[in-house]
Amino acid sequence: MAEDTDGLTGTSSRRRLILAGGAAGIAGLAGCSGGSGEDGSSGETVGTSSSSGEDGGSGGGSGESGDPMLAESSAFDPESPGWEENNYLSSPLIESGYERGTQADLERMGNREVDEVPHGDPVQETPEDESEWLEPDTLVFTESPSEDVQGRYEEDFAAVFDRIEEETGLPVEYNRVNNYAASVEAMRSERAHIANFSTGTTAFAVNLAGAVPFTAGIAPDGAFGYRLFATTRADADEIQSVEDFADDDVRMAHAEPASNSGHQAPSALFDQYFDVTAEEDYEVNFSGGHSQTTRGIAAGDYDAGPICSTCFMDTVEGDSNLSFDDFKVVWASDPFPNGPVAYRYNLHPDIQEGIRAAWLDSDFAGTAYAERTGYEEYVPIEYRRHWYNIMVIQRYNGVEYTQGSLSE
Repeated sequence: MAEDTDGLTGTSSRRRLILAGGAAGIAGLAGCSGGSGEDGSSGETVGTSSSSGEDGGSGGGSGESGDPMLAESSAFDPESPGWEENNYLSSPLIESGYERGTQADLERMGNREVDEVPHGDPVQETPEDESEWLEPDTLVFTESPSEDVQGRYEEDFAAVFDRIEEETGLPVEYNRVNNYAASVEAMRSERAHIANFSTGTTAFAVNLAGAVPFTAGIAPDGAFGYRLFATTRADADEIQSVEDFADDDVRMAHAEPASNSGHQAPSALFDQYFDVTAEEDYEVNFSGGHSQTTRGIAAGDYDAGPICSTCFMDTVEGDSNLSFDDFKVVWASDPFPNGPVAYRYNLHPDIQEGIRAAWLDSDFAGTAYAERTGYEEYVPIEYRRHWYNIMVIQRYNGVEYTQGSLSE
């Protein structure tokens, strides 16, 4: 990997950076519970979910599998899965709502003491010079398709577009793009003024396109964000943990280069916690997205891969040929924030205020927008706090915020 921002090079040096001096930066990302990890200001050493020594059940196999670590579904405890001793079929994880974090996780992220962004540039301020303010006749909204594998359409956004028009007096046009790079380029070139970025793309959007992330959705029960599921097939008895991804016979899939849970986070966390380094211990095959990784594992095109937990759930639920019992999860991260809504920094301040009000002051319950997104309510987020761990992961991976890095 590329040289770290602190001047340390080589895999072992990068690992020392996070385990020692950089531990606070990734705190909470690999814990066992829905938010038990300490936040970025704690300065405490980060442990994996298995470091507590507690297991989620017997720690033994189910008796029906050649995988001695496969625990009974009834043994899964969201507060203490015990990944060091156990892995599970994905069914009990989804049934318990483990694919998301909690509102407490969201609050912990927002309460971090962060003076500076750890990687890249901070969010740009609105220009003081009024001649630099952008006042379009029509506001253009875009989103990357990667965070919602079922796809959303213009009619699904009617409720929020109506609210934007009420607050700003401007009509809204929907512009769907096909990949991460296109969503960032649309805002950079001022062809898009509002966007719903994916988690991993957000830092690129801030650094390259003048994006101002300001809100993210929470589910009606307060659930927030998503996890990284290290996933394989249920019958892959030889794959019992992340360490087994390094086997030469295991064909690994990652989603896309800029994807957080599909590439950036596993590249850092597998390296840090399991001494398994992508592109060194296994070849990375980019599937093109979380849905493709999920279906590819089921079909046998891939043996395993890191998958966004909510995208995994959407894919399986949306495909009658798939079942949660078809998949096994050998490790899961603590929650990450879900992709935010952002606007361009140089929009007229009144337009910015209206956009913020459209999301933050609205209840979308009962609308197609809530049905398609899963979010009835949107809450404020702050890039330097809520995205702190994401930036540390990208720094660890030597990510450069360039258009070439985003699209490679």
